[in-house]
Formats: sequence, C-alpha cells, structure tokens
Amino acid sequence: MLQPKRAKYRRHMKNPAKGNAQRGTRLELGDFGIKVLEAGRISSRQIESARKAISFFTKKGGRLWIRVFPDKPITLKPAEVRMGGGKGPVDHYAVVVKPGRIIFELGGVTRETAAEALRRATEKIPLKTRIILEKV
Repeated sequence: MLQPKRAKYRRHMKNPAKGNAQRGTRLELGDFGIKVLEAGRISSRQIESARKAISFFTKKGGRLWIRVFPDKPITLKPAEVRMGGGKGPVDHYAVVVKPGRIIFELGGVTRETAAEALRRATEKIPLKTRIILEKV
C-alpha cells in the first residue's frame, strides 16, 4: 500500500476539503480516467484495491497512472478507551480529494476494455465518480 517514507509531523489535523479541485482536473498522461465528483477521503487500501481491479481486467496491458498519493495520516484511538489522553496513533494514510480531481488514468487499451476496467475500479472508491472516455 502507498504511504510516505518520511513525514515532518506524525499527526495532522482534519482540515475538510472545501471548494472544487484547482489542479489535476484534466487527463494529462492517458486516454481514459476516473474523476471524483464529491469531496472526501480515499484510503491507501481503496487506491490499491482499485489499482488491482484495473490491472487484473486489462491483464496488465496498457499503462496505468495513479494521480493521487495518500499522504495524510489518519489516527484512531483504540476501542473502549476513555475520553482524553491525547490523540491516538496513526492507523492508516489517506488522500483528501475535491470534486473534479482525476485519480486514475489509463492508456494503451481499447475503449471497451478501459470502460469496463474503470467501472470495476469505481466500485472500490467510496465517493461518486465519473469515467472519462475522451480527452477534452
């Protein structure tokens, strides 16, 4: 799974995603992609699961680009722990995405193959998404 090698600070604040994405809103590398339509967090496990779904369906043909990186640590306190005592340890890493952000790009495969592979990947993402099948 994806996670940073080093971090300046071990724990981050939540800081909700407001507004629309300013960067990463167009296809740059591939011919097809997945665009997020609502704000939220995607964990490194969900990114890896979607990557595996695309890779499995395309039989490792074509090229896949992951346009986001989970660099935000998400902390959780253990179950049945009383209030107080500070912030809990880091549980996993996630990426905060805003509406309009492209998270996956795919190239080197046919349109039908790309559509089905990306459809399978969108089932692994917990946010509303749209499959982009042509460059604008």
